[in-house]
Amino acid sequence: MKKKIIIIGGGAAGFFAAINTAELNSELEVVILEGSSKVLQKVKVSGGGRCNVTHACFTPSELVEFYPRGKKELRGPFHQFMTGDTMEWFENRGVPLKIEDDNRIFPESNSSQTIIDCFLESAKQAGVVLKTSTRVDSIEKKEDQFIVKTNSEDFIADYVLVASGSNTKVWNMMEVLGHSIVQPVPSLFTFNITDNRLQDIPGISVPNASVKVLNSKLAEEGPLLITHWGLSGPGILKLSAWGALEFHKKEYNFEIEVNWLSKKQEAILEFLKSQKKKQAKKQVILRSVFEEIPKRLWEKFVIASEIPSDSQWAQLSNSQLETISKQLTQSIFKVHGKSTFKDEFVTAGGVDLKEINFKRFESKLHKNLFFAGEILNIDAVTGGFNFQNAWTSAWIVANSLRN
Repeated sequence: MKKKIIIIGGGAAGFFAAINTAELNSELEVVILEGSSKVLQKVKVSGGGRCNVTHACFTPSELVEFYPRGKKELRGPFHQFMTGDTMEWFENRGVPLKIEDDNRIFPESNSSQTIIDCFLESAKQAGVVLKTSTRVDSIEKKEDQFIVKTNSEDFIADYVLVASGSNTKVWNMMEVLGHSIVQPVPSLFTFNITDNRLQDIPGISVPNASVKVLNSKLAEEGPLLITHWGLSGPGILKLSAWGALEFHKKEYNFEIEVNWLSKKQEAILEFLKSQKKKQAKKQVILRSVFEEIPKRLWEKFVIASEIPSDSQWAQLSNSQLETISKQLTQSIFKVHGKSTFKDEFVTAGGVDLKEINFKRFESKLHKNLFFAGEILNIDAVTGGFNFQNAWTSAWIVANSLRN
């Protein structure tokens, strides 16, 4: 009789582990248990529906720098399976990938369905058994096996892989088995801000802003996007990941300073003085003098600087020019809450990393109990890094079970 591995979770990590396990271990029955009626839903919405598969960073020591939690633990695993291996895996299965200008990697099809179809077909060919609408209610260790009880039937497993992501119920089951859970808090979220400078201009963005949290060491750079509820974009999302624990303690009420141009205020002031001479008879509010600052955002800064809308450049005082320069480089905003980033949700928290053998992604407490993906206290900034953790951990688990 074949030995059996039960994989809890029909998401990215679960499917990747199942496919590799089945392909590498022909004598092992591989079963995925998914509580909902659909699988791979997080893959479906990833990257705005295009699936940001991974990131074009090919050196383990550099790649780990994108993980606020898990940096030390992932260094070794990334030497075994990382970005280049991920690209090769998908391309060998007929899914060509492309590297975009910001180094994010997507399928050439620009559709997450391509990745989903690849997983479903590969799992079918490998003989993986998929059971949807099968909710796991408990996991018990009995001698050298596991009893996995679900809403429909009980399973006896020789191996269990938990790949259920940020699932509070499954975390509770892990606690019953003796594992410690680092309490989860949100990561990768946008900042809620109510401020006249941001009102009525959703969709406006700047290519490279600097954002720092006042009274903190937290700071990030990157594109910034104005939304209906405040600020988003890679710069904010990276900041939310690195500051996840601190922001939670602050109950998401804090102040940030935004430098919309990532340039020194003195340099911007000198440039504005040159524009005063160059555009003496032109109205200040009618045209942004910075390529990076869209016209509608420029208008907001001029109004916030209390400059009359009919003012010409020649009429501006040095004090008014200084006020504009500070609006551009030292804008203070009060954050009063957070919003989840689209349909993607990442948490900081999960199974304590001290209890995991990262050579196998196996529990130190229970032999043959494995973990992959976000069930662990590992998370990354936006850009494909969370998926890379899923691929790496799942691949290592599969290889740990080789005949």
